[in-house]
Amino acid sequence: MKRILTILALAAFAVPAFATDPPGTPSAEKQCRDQRTAIGAQPFKDLWGTNKHKSNAFGKCVSKTTKTLDKNASEARSSCKTEQAADAAAFKEKYGTNKNKSNAYGKCVSALAKAADQADQQATINAAKSCKDERKADPAAFKDKYGTNKNKRNAFGKCVSRTAKAQQDAAPTT
Repeated sequence: MKRILTILALAAFAVPAFATDPPGTPSAEKQCRDQRTAIGAQPFKDLWGTNKHKSNAFGKCVSKTTKTLDKNASEARSSCKTEQAADAAAFKEKYGTNKNKSNAYGKCVSALAKAADQADQQATINAAKSCKDERKADPAAFKDKYGTNKNKRNAFGKCVSRTAKAQQDAAPTT
């Protein structure tokens, strides 16, 4: 009986170690914490919160960011497969880092996904700061311009979304 309990206790401690992201992998929680720090607690709540007191902001941010990270990784895999199919030898030379360059595909996916994740994060932070300044200048006009629901409480989120999308559409692709 003691042996079984010991094994179960060790297994309970081992599972979280395997469940963490590899080093260097951006986590949705970290990106949301960074956003909250960069733009401030109340603008973060205004951006992500959907309930009356906007107390669900962090969870909504993590959920949306997780989807974005997954989408970026999927697009990176697709892009790398296309590039690899076009010229396998050049692909290995460009991305491979080990002795036989066999890690090229993983390095490609990692690099492209990381770049997309950073671009999304920076666009959101820049847009939030811009909208925060615009809202501060004239709160009533800001609500009228961006608010779409009955009480126009969604104005900040709509502004950030529109501004970030415009920034990303205007940015050159690599």
